[in-house]
Amino acid sequence: MDELEELFRKNRAWSRRIRTTDPAFFEKLAKQQSPKYLWIGCSDSRVPANEIVDLLPGELFVHRNVGNLVVHTDLNCLSVIQFAVGVLKVRHIIVCGHYGCSGVQAAMMKERHGLADNWLRHIQDVEQQHRDQLRAIAGRARRAERLCELNVVEQVGNVCRTSILEDAWARGQPVTVHGWIYGLKDGLLRDLKVTASSVTSPFRRGRAAP
Repeated sequence: MDELEELFRKNRAWSRRIRTTDPAFFEKLAKQQSPKYLWIGCSDSRVPANEIVDLLPGELFVHRNVGNLVVHTDLNCLSVIQFAVGVLKVRHIIVCGHYGCSGVQAAMMKERHGLADNWLRHIQDVEQQHRDQLRAIAGRARRAERLCELNVVEQVGNVCRTSILEDAWARGQPVTVHGWIYGLKDGLLRDLKVTASSVTSPFRRGRAAP
């Protein structure tokens, strides 16, 4: 119980810091949320969405799962996208993976973890799709890094192919989908140069920015 009490203590301290900086912050936050961005990221505890882009609560709408996957049968993810686009009217959807992703590594190693194996199968599908490219890369670590990138690219495509985005673009709603990746070793985001802003301009496939 002492460990949980520590979390409550830190929460109180955090609340005091916020109110010291902006006394009306929580009052304003309680009235509505109006984020411009939807973040689809990995559940990895080392990749805290708000913190790495230095945004406050209310500024970033977030969905996270193991491997930052967008699966067309995942009603949880699709509901988040629908709410973000249809209700909150976000202008940007960011799919963000990260190097050193445990989900990607487990998929590559064909490790058994139980129920999660069925979820990670989607990453193995990405690996199979890009098999020739990955085999040409020397070293398992670099292949894993490239698979992390390719997984983001494919998930951006999956977002674009949802009926949610197709309908939004058909009615002229301005929303752009982006693919980024985060480096655990330096704390920096990299734009993978895969974006889409309309159904008639399919997302551009690219490589990680240097």
